[in-house]
Amino acid sequence: MKAACRSYFAPMTDLPDHPQWGATERAVARWVMVHGGSRNLAMLAGWATFVDGRGDSALDLGADNTRRLGMATLAEETLAAVKVEPLVAVLGEEGETIRAPFVIDQGHFYLWRNFSHEMALAEQLQRRCVPGSPVAAVAPHAPQDMAFLFKGAKDGRDKAQRRAVADVCGTRLFVLTGGPGTGKTSTALRMLLMLAKERIGHGLGAPLIRLAAPSGKAAQRLGEAIAKGIAALDEGQNDSLPEDWRGAVAALKAATASTLHHLLGSYGSGGGFSHHAGNPLPADIVVVDEASMVSLAMLRYLLDALGDETALILLGDADQLTSVETGSVLLDLVSALERHASSNMVRLTEGFRATPELSAINKAILQGNLACFCKSWHKAAENEMARPRQLHSPEELKQALHSWTALLRPWLEECQGVAGAPDEVLRCLQGLRRFQLLCALQEGPFGAKQANARIALQMRKYCGVALADQWYPGCAVMVTRNDARRTGLLNGDLGLCLPDARGRLMVWFERAESSGPGVVAFAADRLPPHQGAFAITIHKSQGSEYDHVAVLLPPEADHPILSRQLLYTAVSRARHMVELWGSDAAIRQAIATPIARKGRLEVRLLTRLSKGQ
Repeated sequence: MKAACRSYFAPMTDLPDHPQWGATERAVARWVMVHGGSRNLAMLAGWATFVDGRGDSALDLGADNTRRLGMATLAEETLAAVKVEPLVAVLGEEGETIRAPFVIDQGHFYLWRNFSHEMALAEQLQRRCVPGSPVAAVAPHAPQDMAFLFKGAKDGRDKAQRRAVADVCGTRLFVLTGGPGTGKTSTALRMLLMLAKERIGHGLGAPLIRLAAPSGKAAQRLGEAIAKGIAALDEGQNDSLPEDWRGAVAALKAATASTLHHLLGSYGSGGGFSHHAGNPLPADIVVVDEASMVSLAMLRYLLDALGDETALILLGDADQLTSVETGSVLLDLVSALERHASSNMVRLTEGFRATPELSAINKAILQGNLACFCKSWHKAAENEMARPRQLHSPEELKQALHSWTALLRPWLEECQGVAGAPDEVLRCLQGLRRFQLLCALQEGPFGAKQANARIALQMRKYCGVALADQWYPGCAVMVTRNDARRTGLLNGDLGLCLPDARGRLMVWFERAESSGPGVVAFAADRLPPHQGAFAITIHKSQGSEYDHVAVLLPPEADHPILSRQLLYTAVSRARHMVELWGSDAAIRQAIATPIARKGRLEVRLLTRLSKGQ
């Protein structure tokens, strides 16, 4: 042990390095050389660790990618020498590979962890596309069932929703994707009702349904949306719900919502989950919302923990930003299923909430069509639904933030007269959804942190409070860490500082109650970790919608964060009005740059689907 420690920590003059690398990349490179690997292998391992941190599951060894990264491209003879090193395994066209720390597959260099996840996911997802038993025994729906579920829908815009409800029967994997306002949650409700009714009708009993999402806030939204849908269904039947639907409705009422980590029984910082292949999750149907945020590893852990006959339904917008961790699993899965023309997926395209003008802008961004974007933007601007703002310097941003804060002033004045009355507090909290500034960056002069500070400074001036006072009526915060046990607050919850009936400043949050939305208050010193909420990152906004959105981009056209998905995610949060703050060059670059995370999950899955393996 002492000898190994001495060799690991001994100086290495030939250790590969790069200015972009951090401590983790250097440690991996050192590990390779300590364990007998060559300098070239150490370099590849360091770069594979670097791109893993950016979300790629593999290092693409193609010259275009290596040039973009700024790494030296290996000559063919050098790469051939790396392939025969003991620490490397090469995947052939037909066979599997032995276990090794690193794997080379079709021009991609993998850390074993990511390679293992991709291989397992491709096999599990393909297998779930084949109906099992007894799920497969569920008979096709009856016409009267569809009439019941889609009662009152007569405009023909629900064809895709109807197809999803019909196709989900008998599947063990189903993907429902679509943009904001396309009806994913309401369609999922109908899908679950249909599945539950068919199972009960064929003697399989009421299904145990579990609802989940990557974040606590997303899980809460899903649970509340399903509960609201069921309540509306009950109300619409005037206590005369048909007998053959009562069991299905009861099954949905019993469904619980949680984060994926909680669903699987996370052991916390120690790693691992209580539910896995050896101890499957007790559930007949699992629904995962905001699936675009699910990482490569998390989907693998979830599939490992599902019983063979458990049905998995994934909901999400495949065109949104991908997970902050490794992989783009929903995008890869949707792409593979669409190319295979699989009946295990339906894409919803008909919007029901955003205005046609804003929907046209969203569509143009997704298509990467700059001319169409400009035309759609101009039309929306004529109808006062879109507003550009050229920003090239921090001083111009300061002026923009001053104008933006002026828009918030009427709402802030409403907050000043509130004294703890629940209905007034709730109205002010819901008013937070009228305007939202979304930032591509968290830090720096164009980041959410500094934008929040400037807005808060102006807010204090409006309120006439000391600039040093942290809390004031109208101060808005967002919780950044789940605290379900102590306060019941979740990552993403919005809080608003207002006085209670005794004049004490408290931080109020909206909370769902059986009778409808309610409020709960906490002393500021009891809050879990939080940050200002007047400006948040685009990543934090996923799953939310606002009446009026301003999108702040970095002005540099070559900024690496700019992408089509980033811009689409931000702009598609707006219901009625969107502003774009940035340079024309930055906007053009974002539209022209789709996120394409490196890896081979889509190819592996498509190959398996095509071969029917």
